[in-house]
Amino acid sequence: MRIVIINGPNLNFLGTREPEIYGTETLEEIESKIQKYAEQQKVECTFFQSNSEGELIDRIQQAHMDKVDGIVLNPAAYTHYSYAIHDAVKSVDVPTVEVHLSAIHARESFRKDSVVAPACIGQISGFGATGYLLAIQALKEVKNKGEN
Repeated sequence: MRIVIINGPNLNFLGTREPEIYGTETLEEIESKIQKYAEQQKVECTFFQSNSEGELIDRIQQAHMDKVDGIVLNPAAYTHYSYAIHDAVKSVDVPTVEVHLSAIHARESFRKDSVVAPACIGQISGFGATGYLLAIQALKEVKNKGEN
């Protein structure tokens, strides 16, 4: 099984940016944790991070072209207003799980709504880096059951 992990804007500053909300782990440390878990689960993961909406859309479309089995997507701030990312997820036939480190529904009012989630098969938020592992497990279950 092949999954691409896509991270949006400012996640390259994890460990520095608002550690009281996002924790002290860097993106590289989180990716290492994901890689270790994925290997145990017999899942091949690739990682991508960009601060650019267009590059995130290009990577979502590339996932379709690469025929990956799933996408784990943390659109970060784009969650709340990027209909372009919503449309990109909707336009590809790749099961996608939206992930957030923090509990977006428990934060500021502008962070509570996701315009991307309706295009995804599910959303996981509030579990820190563990959310990525849960998303991988969910995508494995979906693939094993033949759901989409």
